[in-house]
Amino acid sequence: MTTTDSPSLTDTASSPRTTSPADAPVALAHRPGRWIDGWNAENATFWLGEGRAIARRNLGWSIFAEFLGFIIWQLWSIVVVMLPAAGFQLTSSESFWLISLPSLVGATLRFPYTFMVAIFGGRNWTIVSAGLLLIPAVLLGIVVGNPDTPFGVLLLVAALGGVGGGNFASSMANITYFFPQREKGWALGLNAAGGNLGTSVAQFAVPIAVTIGAGATLNISLAGWMWIPLILVAMFGAWRYMDNLSSAKADFGSSAAALREPHLWIMAVLYIGTFGSFIGFASVFPKLIADQFPEFSTIQVGQAAVSLAFLGALVGSLARPYGGRLADRFGGARVTVCAFAVMALGALTLVWTLPLRNFAVFLACFLVLFAATGMGNGSTYRMIPSIFAARTIAKGFAPGTPEAVKMQRKSAAALGLISAIGAYGGFLVPQVLNASQLATGGYSAAFVGFVAAYVGLLLLTLFVYVIPRPSLAKQRI
Repeated sequence: MTTTDSPSLTDTASSPRTTSPADAPVALAHRPGRWIDGWNAENATFWLGEGRAIARRNLGWSIFAEFLGFIIWQLWSIVVVMLPAAGFQLTSSESFWLISLPSLVGATLRFPYTFMVAIFGGRNWTIVSAGLLLIPAVLLGIVVGNPDTPFGVLLLVAALGGVGGGNFASSMANITYFFPQREKGWALGLNAAGGNLGTSVAQFAVPIAVTIGAGATLNISLAGWMWIPLILVAMFGAWRYMDNLSSAKADFGSSAAALREPHLWIMAVLYIGTFGSFIGFASVFPKLIADQFPEFSTIQVGQAAVSLAFLGALVGSLARPYGGRLADRFGGARVTVCAFAVMALGALTLVWTLPLRNFAVFLACFLVLFAATGMGNGSTYRMIPSIFAARTIAKGFAPGTPEAVKMQRKSAAALGLISAIGAYGGFLVPQVLNASQLATGGYSAAFVGFVAAYVGLLLLTLFVYVIPRPSLAKQRI
């Protein structure tokens, strides 16, 4: 089946002119396996005619699959605090490892996952990557049902949950190919926010599911089993409704070139500070509440138990799009500086107020911290294309030239690489808290370290990106 979009009457009636690839008629060829040839989202006629509907259909199922990926990735963050009640005897350090190892594996998997869409096709890889979520979900349901399960086995199953973290990279890469440049920010923002919400939903839904109707015991195995039907729906939806684009090509050269760009590494450090803090604090928040305020770890509502830990990830996820919107208006660097300032203030306030043993103050400080990390996620991600655009101007590359196109490809590659490196913060934050507890018996030392780190990142952003520099064409980043 082939569909051709004809030029508009206005174009036909106008005087002869040179036709650019973006203006040329688009002829889509649909091949078996839901492969599409000839995709050109930059063609306005094609995009308004049928392209947008196809892209939005793929975006919807991509968000759903990525949402489930985040759930499986962060599932152990809430399961860990329930293991003692289910008969498991774990040290605090062992709990921190079960929380942080999925983030380490997920961050590492983001590197190969970035290229899987170009190798196998977006639809095909979404089916596979969603299917891989069944493994950690099923195994979790099995191992937590037996309190005699060795810690090494629990650690292995938690590590397998990292496959959910890799889904973010492939999902973002896939959606990038479907949308025109002018709508990529909106589409990628929705995709990212939808995934991030998975952490909040897991922390909200699991305590309810494992306690409702359980009586004196916990149906903790449901923490794994309950997601299997949704994963199967995601696999079916991807198989039935998503598409593969033959135009999605792997660009290993641009990735290698981006790795040689100093600004990639600077932005990776900043993204560890923003997204890494978000995912790290989201994963440890249930444990921190259980350690500091065990009476508020869960709140009984009828027969079900509810954990307030989900509020942190929820606030951070919802704040992310606003960080990007403010970055569009005021510049990503300025918003990032403000985000780090609020993060430093929030962490410092925690240090001051922890001795008060006041849960309301503790929760308020963390929600401010989560909101700032979410805003910072959006603003730092928005800075990346701005930096590479400024570098293009500074080097004197005219728009449309091969050099300018190469810089655009480096920018696209940098987005994926920075998102992978930033995710390592999800491992670092819990381990810093673990080290603080082992060394001092509390968490205040860790938060003092976080304050120092955020102030350092604030100054780095200020001096490199807020102050106009010739190397960035004195552009506002």
